[in-house]
Amino acid sequence: MGRSRKKGNPVNGWLVLDKPEGITSTQALSKARYLLNAKKAGHAGTLDPSATGILPLAFGEGTKTIPYCQDAEKTYQFTVKWGSATNTDDAEGEIIQASEKRPTKDELLKVMQRYVGQIEQVPPQFSAIKIDGQRAYALARKGEEVEISARSVIVYELNLLSFSEDQAMFECQCSKGTYIRSLARDMGEDLGCFGHIIQLRRTAVGLFDEKSAISLDKLEQMLETAPIEDVLLPVEAPLDDIPALVLTDSEAARLKNGQSVALFSKDGQNRLQCAGLDPKTADNTVLVRTVRKPVALAHVKGVEVSPVRILNL
Repeated sequence: MGRSRKKGNPVNGWLVLDKPEGITSTQALSKARYLLNAKKAGHAGTLDPSATGILPLAFGEGTKTIPYCQDAEKTYQFTVKWGSATNTDDAEGEIIQASEKRPTKDELLKVMQRYVGQIEQVPPQFSAIKIDGQRAYALARKGEEVEISARSVIVYELNLLSFSEDQAMFECQCSKGTYIRSLARDMGEDLGCFGHIIQLRRTAVGLFDEKSAISLDKLEQMLETAPIEDVLLPVEAPLDDIPALVLTDSEAARLKNGQSVALFSKDGQNRLQCAGLDPKTADNTVLVRTVRKPVALAHVKGVEVSPVRILNL
């Protein structure tokens, strides 16, 4: 018996979802996929169930561009409560340490400086890190304390938005892989007062921000009157910061058949230069398109263009 086909329509594009509190990223994706009746979908960057904010969702051919969104910088706003640490490093967990000490604003500003730039941090015990093939949170729920190795991440900016005796609100711009819960935990330990996240919101993932985000309720309302094409962003939406190279229809056809294209001609080299690529030294990932539509993600080496991921649009 042959495999049954996945249900749904071949929907292509991106949706910038404003994830609500209380559901997992997978649940949010499933709901959006159901509303769009999409055959294929994926999300770029998990948010904790208690967190809200930007969760980019890719559909159809858009899923081929997920890695370019996952690798993007992210921005968060979060509030830390001082005086206690929890086993989850947020308000969902049990208090495991407590202190009567509270930081002064000057003490906090001084400690914050240690967390800008490339830093080492240990992910939370309750995280999706895999330990011997199992998720850390699954082991933690069984009461097992596992050793998680520190990893290098980059905090580009860490700003204090508000401060009171018992809590502080921050904004952080950081690299992929950064755990904001770990950041709060570690600052609390450095301050000698402990601390955990009580509010977390992601406000940007790469080029996607709150301006283009919609809620699940809003999505459902929009789909009652608007076609799907008007609701979704294009497949190439997260690729605006990589060069776009225009090929002719015949060159694009060769690329889509898995063949490399050499742009030796004067016109070809002009097109490389228009894309910001030097025909003599180019070594870049590019979005290849014709005048009408995106064709593929490709690698340019000198004047040779080789396919990486074909976009079937």
